[in-house]
Amino acid sequence: MATDRRHRRYLLTLAGLFLLIWGALAIDPFNRHDWLLENLLVVGLAAALLLGHKHYLPSDSAATLIFLYLCIHQLGAHYTYANVPYNDWWQALTGEGLNEQLGWERNQFDRLAHFSYGLLLAYPMREVLIRLGLRPGIWSLILPIDIVLSTSAIYELIEWFGAEMLGGGLGRTFLATQNDRWDPQKDMALAAGGALIAMIVTGIMARVRRPRRASQA
Repeated sequence: MATDRRHRRYLLTLAGLFLLIWGALAIDPFNRHDWLLENLLVVGLAAALLLGHKHYLPSDSAATLIFLYLCIHQLGAHYTYANVPYNDWWQALTGEGLNEQLGWERNQFDRLAHFSYGLLLAYPMREVLIRLGLRPGIWSLILPIDIVLSTSAIYELIEWFGAEMLGGGLGRTFLATQNDRWDPQKDMALAAGGALIAMIVTGIMARVRRPRRASQA
C-alpha cells in the first residue's frame, strides 16, 4: 500500500511539473496556430492516460520516459520544430555553433524529436502490451518497434494531409520538411532506430535481472 501511494505521488509530481513546463512554453509561442496543432498530440495522449488509468498506470520508468518525450515535444511546439534555437544555446555555452561543429546545414531538432519518439516511448508501449496480456518474450520487444514505425508513418500522412488542408506558410511550418524531400523517410527511420535501441537495452536488462530473481526465489 505504501509503495502504491508513493507511485501515485510520483505520477502526480511528474504531471504537475509537466503542467508548469507546458504553461511556461504556452506563453507567446513562435506561431500560435502551429502550437495549437502540435498540442493535439498532448491532448490525445493525456486523454488516453486519463481514460485508461483504472486499467493501466505507467511504472515510474515509463512515466519518466513519457514526461521527457512530452517536454521535448513542447519545446518544438513553442518555437516550431524548424526554429528551436539549440544552435544559439550551444554557441552561448561553447562559443561555437553546434551545426558548424557537426557540419549540419539545417535545424536538426525535429530529427531529435522523431528519434526520441522511438527511444523514449517504445518502453511504455511494451509495458502496455504486457499489461494487456502479451508475454514478456521476444514479441514484446519486436512489437513496440513495429508500433513506433507504423504510428510514425501514420503521423507523416497526417502531416501531409494537414499541410495540404492548411496551405501556405502555416502548412509549411506544420510540415517542417525544411526543403528535404526525404524528410518523412528519415523521420520514420530515426524513430524506428530509437525504438530498436530502447528494445535492445530492455532485452539486455531483462536478461541481467532474470538470474537475480532466480537466485532470490
